[in-house]
Amino acid sequence: MYLSRFLSIHALWVTVSSVMQPYPLVWGHYDVCKTQIYTEEGKVWDYMACQPESTDMTKYLKVKLDPPDITCGDPPETFCAMGNPYMCNNECDASTPELAHPPELMFDFEGRHPSTFWQSATWKEYPKPLQVNITLSWSKTIELTDNIVITFESGRPDQMILEKSLDYGRTWQPYQYYATDCLDAFHMDPKSVKDLSQHTVLEIICTEEYSTGYMTNSKIIHFEIKDRFAFFAGPWLRNMASLYGQLDTTKKLRDFFTVTDLRIRLLRPAVGEIFVDELHLARYFYAISDIKVHGRCKCNLHATVCVYDNSKLTCECEHNTTGPDCGKCKKNYQGRPWSPGSYLPIPKGTANTCIPSISSIGNPPKFNRIWPNISSLEVSNPKQGRSM
Repeated sequence: MYLSRFLSIHALWVTVSSVMQPYPLVWGHYDVCKTQIYTEEGKVWDYMACQPESTDMTKYLKVKLDPPDITCGDPPETFCAMGNPYMCNNECDASTPELAHPPELMFDFEGRHPSTFWQSATWKEYPKPLQVNITLSWSKTIELTDNIVITFESGRPDQMILEKSLDYGRTWQPYQYYATDCLDAFHMDPKSVKDLSQHTVLEIICTEEYSTGYMTNSKIIHFEIKDRFAFFAGPWLRNMASLYGQLDTTKKLRDFFTVTDLRIRLLRPAVGEIFVDELHLARYFYAISDIKVHGRCKCNLHATVCVYDNSKLTCECEHNTTGPDCGKCKKNYQGRPWSPGSYLPIPKGTANTCIPSISSIGNPPKFNRIWPNISSLEVSNPKQGRSM
């Protein structure tokens, strides 16, 4: 099964700083790894940097909950409607499909009404903290290309941490803290992404923006990827050369947008007042209807296709590279050290192909000339399904 290559677009809109604007038409061209061109010497390969499409990565993850028995419904229980502790006739029963709320409902299609959602058990063991870890694992390095969006069916939690791993869950680093009171919860001053700059874009912040408003209709929490891109590419992402240049030359920035796993740590449910109402603990729980994570397989700019087979993602490597991330040269193609491709110079970048080993050909390898060509970066519609 294959993730389709970059699809041509006629109109694609992106939210940056809460304003809808079209992507620029000319970025670069990274959907082809090589093409044949004619020269005075005949046909030669023209190599270029390439990468897979950006797509909905939640279709390829494994989800784990801790504690494992935190999902409601076993045994069956009733819970109260949000905002009205006296309406406690809602049921959760894991043995009845219509009343069950398993974890996979965080990743299904949400175009229907009523929405489907995962739900935790209620806070019946208060004052013991009601805490849940939701771990999303890809068993593959992926590069985030759009905001992480978590939609709650319940109130947004009073305290939450989004964490990332770059080593398949062995170690974790915070991505962002969320709280109704950052100083009280995490001993951090509240900030928003708009308070950052190019020089502080990697700063880990605590935001109160998504944790207030217990009785409001807002259910969404963001981790802002595009706003961070905008510090380098401009408010409408028109100067992608600047962003690509920073990603090429700044490993810490590149790693910031790269993950193998994400972990959502739910630390305190929406309470809505200073004190917990101990007479109506069935009103306190977590419920998530949707999680969106858009990104692409990390292939080090050496592949346009990422294979999903036997529940595993692997780059289909070009440029004589190999490995899950195209992270090394193939046998007999080690004439120079392996190197990732480069986005620069725009629009085609530099392939940095692996070349034949001298011992395998008997003569020093010849380098193919890279011919510049102005073209546009074709960006896939994130709602477009993959082709298999």
